[in-house]
Amino acid sequence: MMKPNAQFWDKVALKYAAQPISNPDAYEQTLDRVVSYLKPTDRVLELGCGTGSTALKLAPHTGSILATDFSEGMIAQAEAKMGVDNVRFLQADTFSPLLEDGSFDVVMGFNLYHLVERIDEAMARVHDLLVPGGVFISKTPCIGERSLGLKFGLLKRLIPLMQLVGKAPFVRFETIAGLEARIANAGFEIIETGNYPLRPPNHFVVARRL
Repeated sequence: MMKPNAQFWDKVALKYAAQPISNPDAYEQTLDRVVSYLKPTDRVLELGCGTGSTALKLAPHTGSILATDFSEGMIAQAEAKMGVDNVRFLQADTFSPLLEDGSFDVVMGFNLYHLVERIDEAMARVHDLLVPGGVFISKTPCIGERSLGLKFGLLKRLIPLMQLVGKAPFVRFETIAGLEARIANAGFEIIETGNYPLRPPNHFVVARRL
Protein backbone atom coordinates (compact mmCIF):
# COMPACT_ATOMS: atom_id res chain seq x y z
CA MET A 1 0.00 0.00 0.00
CA MET A 2 1.27 3.49 -0.85
CA LYS A 3 2.41 5.48 2.18
CA PRO A 4 0.41 8.69 2.84
CA ASN A 5 3.48 10.90 2.41
CA ALA A 6 4.30 9.41 -0.98
CA GLN A 7 0.67 9.77 -2.00
CA PHE A 8 0.72 13.46 -1.05
CA TRP A 9 3.86 14.16 -3.11
CA ASP A 10 2.53 12.21 -6.09
CA LYS A 11 -0.53 14.46 -6.11
CA VAL A 12 1.45 17.71 -6.03
CA ALA A 13 4.31 16.65 -8.35
CA LEU A 14 3.06 18.44 -11.46
CA LYS A 15 2.33 21.67 -9.59
CA TYR A 16 5.64 21.43 -7.73
CA ALA A 17 7.56 21.09 -11.00
CA ALA A 18 5.96 24.27 -12.35
CA GLN A 19 6.76 26.42 -9.31
CA PRO A 20 9.66 28.90 -9.56
CA ILE A 21 12.42 28.76 -6.96
CA SER A 22 11.20 30.80 -4.00
CA ASN A 23 14.58 32.38 -3.18
CA PRO A 24 16.96 32.22 -6.19
CA ASP A 25 19.82 33.98 -4.39
CA ALA A 26 19.79 31.51 -1.50
CA TYR A 27 19.53 28.61 -3.95
CA GLU A 28 22.56 29.80 -5.92
CA GLN A 29 24.54 30.33 -2.70
CA THR A 30 23.77 26.75 -1.75
CA LEU A 31 24.80 25.40 -5.15
CA ASP A 32 28.10 27.30 -4.97
CA ARG A 33 28.92 25.76 -1.61
CA VAL A 34 27.95 22.27 -2.78
CA VAL A 35 30.08 22.55 -5.93
CA SER A 36 33.12 23.43 -3.81
CA TYR A 37 32.97 19.92 -2.30
CA LEU A 38 32.42 17.96 -5.52
CA LYS A 39 35.16 16.26 -7.52
CA PRO A 40 35.05 15.05 -11.13
CA THR A 41 35.33 11.42 -9.97
CA ASP A 42 32.69 11.50 -7.22
CA ARG A 43 29.81 9.07 -7.13
CA VAL A 44 26.96 11.20 -5.77
CA LEU A 45 23.59 10.17 -4.34
CA GLU A 46 20.80 12.69 -3.93
CA LEU A 47 17.97 11.64 -1.62
CA GLY A 48 14.59 13.34 -1.98
CA CYS A 49 15.53 14.81 -5.35
CA GLY A 50 11.98 15.99 -6.13
CA THR A 51 11.72 16.89 -9.80
CA GLY A 52 15.47 16.65 -10.35
CA SER A 53 16.49 20.25 -11.03
CA THR A 54 19.33 20.35 -8.50
CA ALA A 55 20.86 17.07 -9.69
CA LEU A 56 20.87 18.31 -13.27
CA LYS A 57 22.50 21.62 -12.28
CA LEU A 58 25.25 19.85 -10.31
CA ALA A 59 25.92 17.18 -12.94
CA PRO A 60 28.72 19.06 -14.77
CA HIS A 61 30.74 19.25 -11.55
CA THR A 62 30.97 15.58 -10.64
CA GLY A 63 31.34 12.05 -11.95
CA SER A 64 27.84 10.62 -11.65
CA ILE A 65 24.63 11.39 -9.75
CA LEU A 66 21.97 8.88 -8.74
CA ALA A 67 18.97 11.07 -7.86
CA THR A 68 16.22 9.32 -5.89
CA ASP A 69 12.78 10.13 -4.54
CA PHE A 70 10.13 7.90 -3.01
CA SER A 71 7.40 9.63 -5.03
CA GLU A 72 6.65 8.08 -8.40
CA GLY A 73 5.14 11.37 -9.54
CA MET A 74 8.27 13.35 -8.68
CA ILE A 75 10.52 10.89 -10.52
CA ALA A 76 8.26 11.05 -13.57
CA GLN A 77 8.66 14.84 -13.64
CA ALA A 78 12.42 14.49 -13.20
CA GLU A 79 12.76 11.99 -16.04
CA ALA A 80 10.89 14.38 -18.33
CA LYS A 81 13.81 16.82 -17.91
CA MET A 82 16.50 14.29 -18.82
CA GLY A 83 19.33 15.09 -21.18
CA VAL A 84 22.41 14.74 -18.98
CA ASP A 85 24.44 11.56 -19.42
CA ASN A 86 25.79 11.26 -15.88
CA VAL A 87 22.47 11.61 -14.01
CA ARG A 88 20.12 8.70 -13.36
CA PHE A 89 16.75 8.98 -11.62
CA LEU A 90 15.34 6.19 -9.45
CA GLN A 91 12.20 5.80 -7.37
CA ALA A 92 13.61 4.82 -3.97
CA ASP A 93 13.81 6.05 -0.40
CA THR A 94 16.74 6.19 2.00
CA PHE A 95 16.20 2.61 3.17
CA SER A 96 15.85 1.01 -0.25
CA PRO A 97 17.87 -2.20 -0.77
CA LEU A 98 18.60 -0.85 -4.26
CA LEU A 99 21.13 1.50 -2.60
CA GLU A 100 24.29 -0.34 -1.63
CA ASP A 101 26.24 0.53 1.52
CA GLY A 102 29.62 2.16 0.94
CA SER A 103 28.80 3.03 -2.69
CA PHE A 104 28.90 6.83 -2.63
CA ASP A 105 31.49 9.53 -2.13
CA VAL A 106 28.84 12.20 -1.51
CA VAL A 107 25.25 11.93 -0.28
CA MET A 108 22.99 14.99 -0.56
CA GLY A 109 19.55 15.81 0.82
CA PHE A 110 18.03 19.25 0.29
CA ASN A 111 14.78 20.47 1.87
CA LEU A 112 14.24 16.88 2.99
CA TYR A 113 14.95 16.20 6.63
CA HIS A 114 12.11 18.27 8.07
CA LEU A 115 9.85 15.85 6.15
CA VAL A 116 11.41 12.58 7.36
CA GLU A 117 9.69 10.65 10.16
CA ARG A 118 12.48 8.15 11.02
CA ILE A 119 15.13 10.83 10.95
CA ASP A 120 17.76 9.26 13.21
CA GLU A 121 17.55 5.98 11.31
CA ALA A 122 17.77 7.96 8.07
CA MET A 123 20.95 9.73 9.22
CA ALA A 124 22.49 6.39 10.23
CA ARG A 125 21.63 4.98 6.81
CA VAL A 126 23.31 7.94 5.09
CA HIS A 127 26.43 7.19 7.12
CA ASP A 128 26.39 3.59 5.89
CA LEU A 129 25.83 4.58 2.25
CA LEU A 130 29.01 6.67 2.23
CA VAL A 131 32.57 5.48 1.82
CA PRO A 132 34.79 6.16 4.86
CA GLY A 133 35.59 9.88 4.76
CA GLY A 134 32.68 10.53 2.41
CA VAL A 135 30.71 13.77 2.60
CA PHE A 136 27.07 14.34 3.58
CA ILE A 137 25.60 17.66 2.37
CA SER A 138 22.15 18.79 3.44
CA LYS A 139 19.96 21.85 3.77
CA THR A 140 16.97 21.75 6.10
CA PRO A 141 14.28 24.31 7.00
CA CYS A 142 14.58 24.59 10.78
CA ILE A 143 11.06 25.75 11.52
CA GLY A 144 11.34 24.74 15.17
CA GLU A 145 13.48 27.79 15.90
CA ARG A 146 11.75 29.98 18.48
CA SER A 147 13.27 33.00 16.78
CA LEU A 148 10.49 32.70 14.23
CA GLY A 149 8.21 34.21 16.86
CA LEU A 150 4.55 34.44 15.82
CA LYS A 151 5.24 32.43 12.66
CA PHE A 152 6.35 29.48 14.82
CA GLY A 153 3.07 29.46 16.72
CA LEU A 154 1.02 29.83 13.55
CA LEU A 155 2.79 26.92 11.86
CA LYS A 156 2.35 24.70 14.94
CA ARG A 157 -1.40 25.24 14.76
CA LEU A 158 -1.89 25.32 11.00
CA ILE A 159 0.10 22.32 9.78
CA PRO A 160 -1.79 19.65 11.80
CA LEU A 161 -5.09 21.04 10.46
CA MET A 162 -3.78 20.88 6.89
CA GLN A 163 -2.58 17.31 7.44
CA LEU A 164 -6.08 16.27 8.51
CA VAL A 165 -7.47 17.25 5.11
CA GLY A 166 -4.53 15.93 3.09
CA LYS A 167 -3.07 19.36 2.32
CA ALA A 168 0.26 18.89 4.10
CA PRO A 169 2.71 15.99 4.56
CA PHE A 170 4.49 14.99 7.76
CA VAL A 171 6.53 17.99 8.98
CA ARG A 172 9.20 18.03 11.68
CA PHE A 173 9.69 21.18 13.77
CA GLU A 174 13.46 20.82 13.87
CA THR A 175 15.90 23.29 15.43
CA ILE A 176 19.41 24.07 14.23
CA ALA A 177 20.97 22.61 17.37
CA GLY A 178 18.78 19.53 17.19
CA LEU A 179 19.60 18.92 13.54
CA GLU A 180 23.35 19.25 14.07
CA ALA A 181 23.18 16.91 17.08
CA ARG A 182 21.40 14.26 15.01
CA ILE A 183 24.05 14.46 12.29
CA ALA A 184 26.91 14.25 14.79
CA ASN A 185 25.29 11.36 16.65
CA ALA A 186 25.05 9.42 13.38
CA GLY A 187 28.85 9.36 13.14
CA PHE A 188 29.71 12.55 11.29
CA GLU A 189 32.09 15.45 11.84
CA ILE A 190 30.43 18.73 10.86
CA ILE A 191 32.84 20.79 8.75
CA GLU A 192 30.68 23.67 7.47
CA THR A 193 27.33 25.26 8.29
CA GLY A 194 25.35 28.25 7.08
CA ASN A 195 21.82 29.56 6.64
CA TYR A 196 20.58 30.18 3.08
CA PRO A 197 18.31 32.10 3.59
CA LEU A 198 18.96 33.41 7.07
CA ARG A 199 15.28 33.75 8.06
CA PRO A 200 13.54 31.45 8.38
CA PRO A 201 16.75 29.46 8.77
CA ASN A 202 17.26 26.93 5.99
CA HIS A 203 20.29 25.30 7.59
CA PHE A 204 23.10 24.10 5.33
CA VAL A 205 25.40 21.43 6.77
CA VAL A 206 28.44 19.69 5.33
CA ALA A 207 29.61 16.72 7.37
CA ARG A 208 32.29 14.06 6.88
CA ARG A 209 31.75 10.40 7.73
CA LEU A 210 34.11 9.42 10.55
